[in-house]
Amino acid sequence: MSQINRYAEQMTATVLSNKRVGQYHQILLGVGQVVRHCRPGNFAAISVGGENSSLILRRAFAISRVSDRADGTMELIVAPHGAGSRWLCAQGENAPLDMVAPLGTPFGIPTTSVQALLIGGGYGSAPLFGLAEVLKSRGCRVDMILGASTASKIYAPLEGKRSVNSLKIYTEDGSTGIMGKVTDPLEQLISDGQVDVIYSCGPMGMLSAISSIAQNSDVVHQCAVEESMACGIGVCMTCVLPVRSDDESLAMVRSCIDGPVMDGSRVQWHLVGQIPGSTP
Repeated sequence: MSQINRYAEQMTATVLSNKRVGQYHQILLGVGQVVRHCRPGNFAAISVGGENSSLILRRAFAISRVSDRADGTMELIVAPHGAGSRWLCAQGENAPLDMVAPLGTPFGIPTTSVQALLIGGGYGSAPLFGLAEVLKSRGCRVDMILGASTASKIYAPLEGKRSVNSLKIYTEDGSTGIMGKVTDPLEQLISDGQVDVIYSCGPMGMLSAISSIAQNSDVVHQCAVEESMACGIGVCMTCVLPVRSDDESLAMVRSCIDGPVMDGSRVQWHLVGQIPGSTP
């Protein structure tokens, strides 16, 4: 297994609770002392579907936060979209889960206090709450922008408000917060010197738009990409993304190993989904 996953363990996690929160499920797992090695941005790969399922490959789920209380707990926020996530959301208390964690490259944490802006789209915002706690413990100012198409897709806005110095909510239909997109205030915030680093998590289109705005500034953009990660450990090569290397050449890197957190300025967003060398 890659050095990046040197702390990963295969384990049997236990479902401690499974609560419906709006359109999503907040699932709390008992995972033991593996929480000591979990960092904001890591993910877990879970075997879904049960013993007789045709869902052979694991499914990747972002780790929302961990706690060393109760012998180690891990929180996942899951949207019941596909067959695998629906199966996971149907698991009740005390259900065992075959899981590998922690996996992937986490968010980089600054060594000095900075002005951090956290931007989340839909339930993709969940990992940002644990990140906010870490950043505030380092003396950083932490502002957050949450967005979605409609109010029901905003995950835990009250929790977000408790976690940061300031919170703004944007919905495309104006059903809550400000009508618009999370990127609407970004250019002005950067121009006003209110942002040193952006941490983002959400749909790929949102991450691309943030990178486009930040690229002409000195602001660092760390984004957790949302590519489908089938194996989670860099073997299957299904989650590759086009990224600019140090020598300016194009490299196809694995989201599960080199990510999910990446430098947004290096991802070649206009080439995502294309075969290298092909004509768009």
